[in-house]
Amino acid sequence: MSRHVQLTFDAHDPAALSSFWRDVLGYVHPGPPGVDLPEGTDPLAAWNDFLARMGVPEEQRNERSAIEDPDGHGPRLFFQRVPEGKAAKNRVHLDVRAAPGLRGEERMAALEAECDRLLALGATRIRRYEPDPPLGGGHIVMADPEGNEFCLD
Repeated sequence: MSRHVQLTFDAHDPAALSSFWRDVLGYVHPGPPGVDLPEGTDPLAAWNDFLARMGVPEEQRNERSAIEDPDGHGPRLFFQRVPEGKAAKNRVHLDVRAAPGLRGEERMAALEAECDRLLALGATRIRRYEPDPPLGGGHIVMADPEGNEFCLD
């Protein structure tokens, strides 16, 4: 039997980092349990109201956040506040598949276009790797706003 997977990020600002990854991946913030959100409602604001009604102090309302694939195919991403900063290169990272099936200059142009979009969201570009046939298709290494490396592939 297969298992569902949730990927967890340690973060200084779970709401901000989850919002970045929501925009990168086209995911959504789920609403609070038992709360039907009308169209156009901000799920993070709904969570803040929900936690306030539960008596959670304001300084503890950004302890965690999550995003989900609206189509139900990708893993849930969970973000938890931690006091320490990032200390070293990630041992596990996400590959954002921005150019599936493309090769050569067409692939790299698609990756560059996605790189520009993610830079506008707050990502940092680290390095571009050129195609190296037959196995290396080329990719771009980036970091999210808290320094977690990921690849545009």
